[in-house]
Amino acid sequence: KKNPYEIANAAQVPSLWAGAWEQPSLCWVQREVSESHKEFVHEEGETPPAGPLGRHPAGCRVPSPVQGRRWLELDGAQQKAYVMRLLDGLEVVNRDKRLKVARAILYLAQGVFGDCDNEGDVLHWSRHNSFLLYRLGTFTAFLELLNMEIDNSQACSSALRKPAISLADSTELRVLLSVMYLMVENIRVEQEMDPPEWKTCRETFRMELSFPMHTEEPFALLLFTMVTKFCSGHAPHFPMKKVLLLLWKVLLFTLGGFEALQTMKVRKREELGLPPLPEDSIQVMRSMRAASPPTYSIELVEQQQQKRGHRSRRPLMKQDSLDIYNERDPFKNDEAGVDEEENDDVDSGIEGELDLMERDAIIPAMPAQRPPIERVSFPKGLPWAPKVRQKDIEHFLEASRNKFIGFTLGQDTETLIGLPRPIHESVKTLKQVSWWLHAWHLDEAAQKALLSGSQLGEEEVQETPCEILYRTMLYNLPQYMIALLKILLAAAPTSKAKTDSINILADVLPEEMPITVLQSMKLGIDVNRHKEIIVKSISALLLLLLKHFKLNHIYQFEYVSQHLVFANCIPLILKFFNQNIMSYITAKNSISVLDYPHCTVYDLPELTAESLEAGDNNQFCWRNLFSCINLLRILNKLTKWKHSRTMMLVVFKSAPILKRALKVKQAMMQLYVLKLLKIQTKYLGRQWRKSNMKTMSAIYQKVRHRMNDDWAYGNDIDARPWDFQAEECTLRANIEAFNSRRYDKPQESEFAPVDNCLQSVLGQRLELPEDFHCSYELWLEREVFSQPIRWEELLHYQ
Repeated sequence: KKNPYEIANAAQVPSLWAGAWEQPSLCWVQREVSESHKEFVHEEGETPPAGPLGRHPAGCRVPSPVQGRRWLELDGAQQKAYVMRLLDGLEVVNRDKRLKVARAILYLAQGVFGDCDNEGDVLHWSRHNSFLLYRLGTFTAFLELLNMEIDNSQACSSALRKPAISLADSTELRVLLSVMYLMVENIRVEQEMDPPEWKTCRETFRMELSFPMHTEEPFALLLFTMVTKFCSGHAPHFPMKKVLLLLWKVLLFTLGGFEALQTMKVRKREELGLPPLPEDSIQVMRSMRAASPPTYSIELVEQQQQKRGHRSRRPLMKQDSLDIYNERDPFKNDEAGVDEEENDDVDSGIEGELDLMERDAIIPAMPAQRPPIERVSFPKGLPWAPKVRQKDIEHFLEASRNKFIGFTLGQDTETLIGLPRPIHESVKTLKQVSWWLHAWHLDEAAQKALLSGSQLGEEEVQETPCEILYRTMLYNLPQYMIALLKILLAAAPTSKAKTDSINILADVLPEEMPITVLQSMKLGIDVNRHKEIIVKSISALLLLLLKHFKLNHIYQFEYVSQHLVFANCIPLILKFFNQNIMSYITAKNSISVLDYPHCTVYDLPELTAESLEAGDNNQFCWRNLFSCINLLRILNKLTKWKHSRTMMLVVFKSAPILKRALKVKQAMMQLYVLKLLKIQTKYLGRQWRKSNMKTMSAIYQKVRHRMNDDWAYGNDIDARPWDFQAEECTLRANIEAFNSRRYDKPQESEFAPVDNCLQSVLGQRLELPEDFHCSYELWLEREVFSQPIRWEELLHYQ
């Protein structure tokens, strides 16, 4: 059984089609079903081009490789020869001919479904053809065509003049991006049965995307540029959903997913001489179980009215006592003492479905006379090992020295002279420093060495894909973050359409709007699904960037985080969750019979308004759950140990919004909601904590404990409002110093040494232009002999 978050995350699914095909309208391709009948097939989520919805481009006939023979019957040499002939067709000047050849290559990348009899064959040949296309240089050829289309000023100007942009304005771009996406996704996903040459191709392709050889920038930066160009209004016809999906997969391929992050984190701790990680977060969360959501006062009144007639009245108790003693342990396996909340509709939710899956998979069928089956056992006790910060150790020693000695030693955590033996043992227990704190201190030491003129400030920077990406993104990174958040705002279900907002539906709306009810319903489903996929891709790539930059260097992470905060990312995520989150999780904005590759190998049934309203059989939309968890994780990373940003959560009244999100009974999502509630409990007041004891108990049971952190009482010495602004300003100054020291050119840096020795300066050999020798005498007369020499100023400068 897979974890639901793992199922939704394409980074951890071994199969290509478990979560990767999230983009409709790769291309409309003509398929010959019989001699007299032809129909148009498509990727999942779109509707067949009936009537005015005709989205298929003209002339998209699939050429036959060899007359009378199928692609599956050709040997390797014949397939290579055919692909090379297609690549030669990309070199022509005629735009329509190039497009026709690009569609033929897209048909190969999609798995030559016209020759296949089942979905497995389509997926197999799609993967096989992707490796074949890459080995023959198709990706490089399509990259050149993509650059041509991006710089196509005629297409941009015609799109700007149009009152409404439709699918027809981005036909070429969609075909190019679809082929590149299929190649990246097929080659990225590893399988056990891959031949050795495929593994070599995969590593070569990863290096090609990470370390650019033909250009000065990685491929991901080109896609970021397309995003900013779209948001600035200069290219409104760009198919932004396909760009974002391809960008996400490229980052996933070049930087690595969560498993690769865990491996890199373990290796980094070994290099720094730090103790190994106490646990794997994903493995711990797999064993966690969702708790019952907190019951609101209105729901309590309704439950009391429903059960008053058939249940005896209990003796009155103080509400605080009820909250404390009637708390349900989420790790408890008892079936008898189930809370009243277990009868809610919410309880038959995601975790309820997973419980049934576990029983069916693990426990065999039992005779009817046997007693009821017990639930699968979950680990009891606290799931996380406690942690501690360096600042906690400093505060503990400061209080201990004031008590036993009478003076402090600042940030010295090594000197324990004069302290009792129990204090020594406590400090030894507390010394568990995270690796990123260690990197923070190393950077401070390098900065001090640079300011003092020491050569120790020159650090060796390892050329990793993450480092190269940050260096190329650095100077335009604020624009990239603002553009991504603009698109996320436009795609959020709570956002309202405005006349001045960006149009993210340019690559989903047909040229002619539907005129029947059925066509309007299909288009409405496609539009909603389009927005969901955009939210999924943006949330996933932002989380990937934050995690990789934090692993590479803490100030790179802080730089991205600050610009996200400056661009109002925190209120945007809260706005996203300020909706009926259960309706969003259970949304059914897809039609299973139109999913690719099912629609290409089976006859499509007749769609009706009733079948569209019924939707799929899936009870939950894992895509939307994946997006929600990613957004919660981003919000946690932005606010963790940042008191000013935590106060933003309090000011924007995030507590009731987050409490409503606890209705989704999924352990990982509840964990990140409880983390956000934990960091702000000290600011919410005693009355809030008193009336939300069930939530406080869930925080205690599920969230990691921090030693010396009295989050439940609000007595933290860091909770001083007047220090918040100073913390952000200090952090920003440190980030600017880091970027200036590591990435600015020496002549542009204010800390670069200046040579003020006259003999050394005059003795330097300068490269002069070739024509300088011809006009040397004229320059000497104008710049030297005719100018008075001020000897006093020269001596003064020396």
